[in-house]
Amino acid sequence: MSLALCQIRRNPAAISTNPDGEHDFISPALLTRAGNLASEHSKLSAQLEDSFDTKTAKRVGELASIAQILKEWNKANESITELKLLIENPDTDAELRSLAIDDLENTATSIPAISARLKQSLIPRHPFAELPCMLEIRPGAGGDEAGLFAFELLKMYTAFCSRRGLHATILKQEVGDSQAEDRLVEAVVEVHKSGAYDILRTESGVHRVQRVPATETKGRTHTSAVSVMVLPSFPEPGSGVDSPLNFDDPNSDYYIDPQEVRTERMRAGGAGGQHVNKTESAIRLTHIPTGIVVNMQESRSQLSNRKNAWQILRAKLAKTRQEAREQELMELRRGVMGGVSKMDRGDKIRTYNYGQSRCTDHRSGSTIHNLDNVLEGGDGLEEIMDSVRVWLVDREIETMIAAESAGKGVKTAQGKVK
Repeated sequence: MSLALCQIRRNPAAISTNPDGEHDFISPALLTRAGNLASEHSKLSAQLEDSFDTKTAKRVGELASIAQILKEWNKANESITELKLLIENPDTDAELRSLAIDDLENTATSIPAISARLKQSLIPRHPFAELPCMLEIRPGAGGDEAGLFAFELLKMYTAFCSRRGLHATILKQEVGDSQAEDRLVEAVVEVHKSGAYDILRTESGVHRVQRVPATETKGRTHTSAVSVMVLPSFPEPGSGVDSPLNFDDPNSDYYIDPQEVRTERMRAGGAGGQHVNKTESAIRLTHIPTGIVVNMQESRSQLSNRKNAWQILRAKLAKTRQEAREQELMELRRGVMGGVSKMDRGDKIRTYNYGQSRCTDHRSGSTIHNLDNVLEGGDGLEEIMDSVRVWLVDREIETMIAAESAGKGVKTAQGKVK
């Protein structure tokens, strides 16, 4: 029996409660939010009984889990209150009191798990969560060593996708020169599975490597950096695939006006023989309002390069607009919590130390002392990614508590207040 359960058995009244008699595993602000959403679920469910509406039915489905978990939460807390009264009543006989203490132990141990589920259900779903994704890998500071490590990360992510059964395609792999295929200049990998964005979004940021380069004669450790960006991968316009983001709707934040994009045809560079010198198959797209530029020359087909360039441009613009939404949330946190940073592509999120065979994530604080396994896309990488997902949930909860405490509601990533 655990120490906590022993304490309950010795003194059942010592279970921590807030003024409403409920456990302090979840804040009153979040409980209020859960109650409001459960009330909305009940009201909309009643409306559906009178007349069916697709939009209302979808909202009812979104709120169903919150209403159900809150019901479990309330039932558990009501049971605890009743059991404590029964145990504290001097007229309760010894056998009934013993049974009540056993029930109290079981109910009390279920509260943390129910609380965690309730918190998770309250977090607004990321608007890109259900989409496939693209990984853009670029070397940063560190010269050739950064390019070498960028190639290591490319292999790590393709191996991870292979292990997880995620179909991945390299859309772009540009190297410094034809003699150094392991010195990456830029790579873009598309992961086709729905929900891949939610799996891999923990990887956005600057990955730092500390190791002795092969060219180092004095055995000194060098530090280099590689930037990884996780982008949403949208279905092609006119493909018939339904998207809740409405990126093909002129009134949507995700729409791109073709007239704002400058298209240039160029001759491809690099290896490829006479073809690259005679055929204008390379494409450069420039989004004039933002200055975002995408170059694509991976295929000998201009049509294929154009298609892939548009896909990357659409993803980058959507990511930029999404980051603007997240910036609003960060400002809210800073205002009511004294400053909390967000996960961003400019942050140093992880360090890979070859000398110590160590991989440390600076957001969750998780450290794995088996670097080879991490770089092979193994269980170590998955463990670190899982720890970051927990960290992200905690940050989202902090944001919701801050918003509720400030009386401003909770803004979703789409900019709506719920």
